[in-house]
Amino acid sequence: MLSEGRETLKEVIQAVAPIALIVLIVLAVLTSSPVSDLVNYALGVIMLTAGITLFLIGVNNGLLPMGEAIGSDLPKHGSIYLVICIAFFFGFLATVAEPDVRVLTNMVEIVSNGGIARDPMILSIAAGVGIFVALAMLRIVVGVPITWLFTGGYLLVIILALFTPADYLQIAYDAGGVTTGPLTVPFILALGIGLSSVLAGRSALTDGFGLIGLASIGPIIGIMLLGILV
Repeated sequence: MLSEGRETLKEVIQAVAPIALIVLIVLAVLTSSPVSDLVNYALGVIMLTAGITLFLIGVNNGLLPMGEAIGSDLPKHGSIYLVICIAFFFGFLATVAEPDVRVLTNMVEIVSNGGIARDPMILSIAAGVGIFVALAMLRIVVGVPITWLFTGGYLLVIILALFTPADYLQIAYDAGGVTTGPLTVPFILALGIGLSSVLAGRSALTDGFGLIGLASIGPIIGIMLLGILV
């Protein structure tokens, strides 16, 4: 556990250090920020590094094994409806807890002066992810080619784009990106890999991946529908 923590910390430092150093140079040289701001920035970088390290340790030791265990256990109950409901439930809740989604919806609410409320956006994004995660799990069980879901999903996106208000259209495409965050991605992948690994004729490699691409279609459609209805 200790060696894993050191390795994770090393990886996080390698990822954070370059951008942190560039920002520090910009603050110190170009903007001539006071020393107090530089100190606060340095403390923020330290807390960010520690937070990401602890988060990744938690993902590797808790979230991933739990997702795989749930995915591999679902087929044992012999109910396709249970698989769909559980997939939607976890996809929805993981998205509600996703930090990237919170950042996007908060910024939209601030920029629109409350004209586009945060909570309806979060629910629309989460519902979209939940529905498409459920479809992705159903695809694994039934054996439907993933290209069919991608084709149908993006055809629907193109059609809805013709009717979606401009203010919501840009937000919709950003919503598709923010759902591929550090909380949603590990759990959805683990769930799909666990499910595909115990089904006869399924491959964890060919059937367990592609889920994030499918899940990112849901928020786009969800925000578009919200814009059309509102």
